Amino acid sequence: MPVRTTESRKNGRAGAGRGVGLGLALVSALAFGGSGVAAKPLIEAGLDPLHVVWLRVAGAAVVMLPVAVRHRALPRRRPALLAGFGLLAVAGVQACYFAALSRIPVGVALLIEYLAPALVLGWVRFVQRRPVTRAAALGVVLAAGGLACVVEIWSGLSFDALGLLLALGAACCQVGYFVLSDQGADAGERAPDPLGVIAYGLLVGALVLTAVARPWQLDWSVLAGSARMNGTAVPALALLLWIVLVATVLAYVTGVLSVRRLSPQVAGVVACLEAVIATVLAWVLLGEHLSAPQVVGGAVVLVGAFIAQSAAPAEAPARPVAAGGPDRELSGHRTSA
Repeated sequence: MPVRTTESRKNGRAGAGRGVGLGLALVSALAFGGSGVAAKPLIEAGLDPLHVVWLRVAGAAVVMLPVAVRHRALPRRRPALLAGFGLLAVAGVQACYFAALSRIPVGVALLIEYLAPALVLGWVRFVQRRPVTRAAALGVVLAAGGLACVVEIWSGLSFDALGLLLALGAACCQVGYFVLSDQGADAGERAPDPLGVIAYGLLVGALVLTAVARPWQLDWSVLAGSARMNGTAVPALALLLWIVLVATVLAYVTGVLSVRRLSPQVAGVVACLEAVIATVLAWVLLGEHLSAPQVVGGAVVLVGAFIAQSAAPAEAPARPVAAGGPDRELSGHRTSA
């Protein structure tokens, strides 16, 4: 009968944790990917895109308010983390992306925003000077190339400088989402509670977006009526509830938990599936055509995400490992707070 060593048990727990993390990342991508399908009918019904973003973040902040009250000591302990998460991961991504859409095509803006996994990998390799595997880099390249096919970048490229900078700003803010979600992952009991970080991040994001979106100009009567989804009337309030509860609360919770179990660069590549999911859902629910290049690109994104998440850790010099800190995906030490 084989004997299970401490190392084999540790590897088994690490493998199980990575499997759970991958599942959470997929749920997060599915939830985030469904936001556009629900938001587009509301925008077509008469709501301003920034007002939809504000309703999304403010509604999620209200839902997570009991969690914020429970972790009311967190702002005193980690004010910089909460402020950064709210400004970058919540308000920054949304505001920059929607501002970019007003100047450049949707496909171009989406592709630039989802360069975030490559930027995360560059941050880890060149700023933090930590090793990454060739498989992880290959996964990022494949995912970015497949994403270019999914959004069909060649169909409407625009070189508006400000629009490209805004889309790049969204990508940088998304890097902040992955990196900040990883904060304190190896701190044990001292690690900030991820639900508390999300709750206060949504509160900060809602305050910032209030100044940007000016919700006092919102046409509230739209929410009392219905919106058309591929010719079918759907209650506007039901779409808003989906955006708040699923596409925001569930998406952020599962996304942050997945980064804690994987790594920023791996979770970032898996998040590219959001574009594939959004395209498929738009095809099924909104009747938008899915071309052959988009199908091929979606398959390439899937391959790239799989390669990245299954990559072995990069080789690092042998050194003693402190208690409570098993080696994590693609790198030795994690980002410190």
